[in-house]
Amino acid sequence: MSFHAVAYEQNLAVVQAFEPSLLWQWFARISAIAHPSHHEEALATDIVAWAKSQGLAVRRDAVGNVIIKKPASAGYENRATVALQAHLDMVPQANAEVEHDFATDPIRLRINPNDGAWLMATGTTLGADNGIGMASCLAVLADDTLAHPELEVLLTMTEETGMVGVFGLQSGELNATMMINTDTEEIGEVYIGCAGGIDADVRLPVLWQKTAFDTAITIDIKGLRGGHSGLDIDKNRSSAIKILARVLAVLNQQFSGQFAISGLHGGTLRNAIAREATATISLPQTIKSQVVQCIELTLDTIAAEIAKAEPNFVGTVAQTALPDTSLTPQDSTQVVDLIHALPNGVVRQSDVVADTVETSLSFGQLALDESGLRCVLLIRSLVESGKMAVCDVLSSIARLAGASVCFSGDYVGWNPDENSPITALTVSLYEKILNRKPDIKVIHAGLECGLIKKSHPNLDIVSIGPTIKNAHSPDEMVHIESVAAYWRLLTDILANAPMR
Repeated sequence: MSFHAVAYEQNLAVVQAFEPSLLWQWFARISAIAHPSHHEEALATDIVAWAKSQGLAVRRDAVGNVIIKKPASAGYENRATVALQAHLDMVPQANAEVEHDFATDPIRLRINPNDGAWLMATGTTLGADNGIGMASCLAVLADDTLAHPELEVLLTMTEETGMVGVFGLQSGELNATMMINTDTEEIGEVYIGCAGGIDADVRLPVLWQKTAFDTAITIDIKGLRGGHSGLDIDKNRSSAIKILARVLAVLNQQFSGQFAISGLHGGTLRNAIAREATATISLPQTIKSQVVQCIELTLDTIAAEIAKAEPNFVGTVAQTALPDTSLTPQDSTQVVDLIHALPNGVVRQSDVVADTVETSLSFGQLALDESGLRCVLLIRSLVESGKMAVCDVLSSIARLAGASVCFSGDYVGWNPDENSPITALTVSLYEKILNRKPDIKVIHAGLECGLIKKSHPNLDIVSIGPTIKNAHSPDEMVHIESVAAYWRLLTDILANAPMR
């Protein structure tokens, strides 16, 4: 059973004093139902059942998106219809020592013990991205005291791993002329544009053989902060995969042909900065002490370089059981050269939008098995040509390495509209709440707005949200007070929706 009643009651006890009460009740309920990407069905079913029990018009479209409609409150019948939008899924990340099955286990909420100002989960991602936004949409539907025009709530499927829901959204599903996306993660900011993206899957065939050497060691990279591969790509957060690649590249230089890779793994999601990575190598016992010394020296050098940005970084090397098979030394060298050469991080800052990344890529996943080496990267750019230029670079690297590369999941960005009425309304209302002008921004992440506008080109869209830190990592947390400010803005926009 996906709904955990005990977890719901426990979560409810954590948030019961928070405001707005209805929003936090919904977030406790959402957190009690497992909903990682590709496993949102139980949550969608629960929401649909609730909507029907409230007498609301609700349906699932062809790809499973949930669409709920609510009539205008009294006196708002002639106001413009407004859509509220969030995604159903969350990113599943847990600390290495935490046993958590995201497909079945609930998220367990806790207040940050350091200052009490933030809500977190216990050892896992919180799902505030986009669970708080989803909870706010459902709370608006549940609250009959609010003034609002006719509402359409769109909850989309599997946003985090390919934007499946909005790719499948058909034109005409929404009648609204304005839409509020709830996936922004900083109070005081209004987003009016976002980056587009594309996935790159690099494959290298390898040759396995019976392990020829007589001992083996494992190199582990742990303790990195990780984070969102778009929002945090410019914050000097180290990639465990690239650190591991650097260590192996040093071995290539000093011990070429004298070791063989038996295991290689790093990262868990294409859209999360890799926090952990590991490699197992076989080698002659006669050079083991020299190799270990080389690895430890390299790890110490890296630790000193990143100490301020990554204070919890841990790199270790230890004896391990000798594996039955390993790559040939030649293929081991080729694998190391490829993962060391593949880029990661900011490619270019925007010339148009201040303090904004234009183009980046994140090396999110690394795996080695019988079929070969697989490297998964996510490219983002505000500029379509910038995105394609990085694809060309990856194609060149793959070709030089004797690898293949496949690109998929290409999605368009969301271009800003300087004359957007809903942006003007949002900014005006926000200024009264903040006692200052909000920051109008373009986000270096893949909001669903661009694809929604592709199927509904006449929609006028803005994106807002509370403050969420460290999304896509087990350190994810949402600032409790910012949720109340976000709710006030959301409900003020609805109460001030323009005439049709």
